Amino acid sequence: MKPISFIAAASIALLASTSFSLAEECNAAGTVGTAGSASAGDTSASSVGTAGACRTDGGTTSSIGSGGSAATVDGKAQSKTHVNDNGDKLKAQTKAQAVDQGTFSKSRTKTSTDGDTLQSTTRTMSHVPGEKPVKSSTNQKIILPEQ
Repeated sequence: MKPISFIAAASIALLASTSFSLAEECNAAGTVGTAGSASAGDTSASSVGTAGACRTDGGTTSSIGSGGSAATVDGKAQSKTHVNDNGDKLKAQTKAQAVDQGTFSKSRTKTSTDGDTLQSTTRTMSHVPGEKPVKSSTNQKIILPEQ
């Protein structure tokens, strides 16, 4: 038997022995997401977070994602993201910050799923010495409906 025929036969046998499960339709589903960016002088910072959930007869499945970036010409920039998975609770937090002497920009996004509740909040701030800081906040929260 030629090697290609053997591989094809083995692939067909593997597929035939694999059990497939059909996807369940969501009884209730939702998504949330927030994002923000700040800039001042030669600094900028951005962050984003999103989460989704689908409730079926078999239970609730959730997903979460978060990320960010920061940049500066001559100063220091950093961004970090942390995700926690604790049973039916998912939490993600991203912090991004850029500093150039006294001028800075920062953005923070917190996103979470807790059973049927999805929430995301982003806060940003930028500041130039001698000027008033510029702040912004965005919040989104949903609760999956009962059925």
